[in-house]
Amino acid sequence: MGLISTILIALTALLHLGFLVLEMFLWTRPEGRSVFRMTVEQAEATRVLAANQGLYNGFLAAGLFWSLLQPEASFAFELKVFFLVCVIVAAIYGAWSVKPRILLIQGGPAIAALVFVLLAS
Repeated sequence: MGLISTILIALTALLHLGFLVLEMFLWTRPEGRSVFRMTVEQAEATRVLAANQGLYNGFLAAGLFWSLLQPEASFAFELKVFFLVCVIVAAIYGAWSVKPRILLIQGGPAIAALVFVLLAS
């Protein structure tokens, strides 16, 4: 269970690093506009908001990586639960406010990771 939860947490963190890159650096480029199906005008108008959102995704990734590197087991557990729940809440809000698919893309790996973290404890 522990190895599976570690892999799922790492996957969730890597996804959030990818979201950071997409939202902070690729938002107005063809790659970013394609992912979010935006016109050049829409991308330019929301560029600053997207960069801010990307930064928050970077913080989530950092917290998840921290939870994997924390040597003290009980504190690592608390970090894992906290940051995974943060990701899940963000995914629920994104699904409600933007697109339901966000729950699967952003929340799916985090939900699976949280289940395995709790089963391994």
